[in-house]
Amino acid sequence: MGAYAKTLRGEDQGVVLEFVNPKYKDETRTDFKKPTRLECMMQDIPKLFQKEMKDTANIGFTTFDRWFTFSPAKNALDAGVEAADKGNIAPGTMSSAESDKYIQNQRKLKFAGVDLDVTEPEDLVKVAGIPVTAGPRIILAPAFGITQEEIVDKVKENNKISKSSSLVLDGHHLTIKNLDLDGALVIRAGNDSHVTVDGLTVKNKGWELVENDPSEEYEETVAIRGYTMAKPEAQEYIINEPGNFVIGADGELKKVD
Repeated sequence: MGAYAKTLRGEDQGVVLEFVNPKYKDETRTDFKKPTRLECMMQDIPKLFQKEMKDTANIGFTTFDRWFTFSPAKNALDAGVEAADKGNIAPGTMSSAESDKYIQNQRKLKFAGVDLDVTEPEDLVKVAGIPVTAGPRIILAPAFGITQEEIVDKVKENNKISKSSSLVLDGHHLTIKNLDLDGALVIRAGNDSHVTVDGLTVKNKGWELVENDPSEEYEETVAIRGYTMAKPEAQEYIINEPGNFVIGADGELKKVD
């Protein structure tokens, strides 16, 4: 931290060089493909360390797999389709970023011992021209778990999720045991609600991605994805009452002492 503090107080005040990297629509270079902005590279900060610390600069870095760390939603749908048509499986659209989040959560639950299929690059399917996961689509809210330790602690025993399923888990005190899911399931527990799912089997029509009709108008949040999440059927539990609860094999929410 001392080296970092010295660099921030140095001649450049920790400010790296900025640049403009315009993207043009065509060879005429008269219209921008996307808004142009000032940019800077975080990779340039080591240069400031070297400038301030001279030979005492000791700079290192840590790398992680891309699936764990990086999937931007920065490109418009049409630009993403163009990139996908050229073979890019990471086109940087809203839909590809959303898909990557689902896949990341697949991997987290797989690590925790859940029986499910993890989407590999060759398993991606195109929806509105963008390669995305066919499922399962999994959302793990921050309240449910951020670290792998938290998730492993909350997902126990024998759980199974089918490829076509959608799952939303949200709650600080939510534990999943012996779940068999083939469809859509949403469980949201309040901060003072302690909920244990044990032996629950869910089978319903679930949710599916439906490509937007080019002749129709959609809200921007839907249009940028190129698809609508159709929700014909789901099993849903919203628990905000303080206390201890169990959702058992019969699917009933019961309060326990």
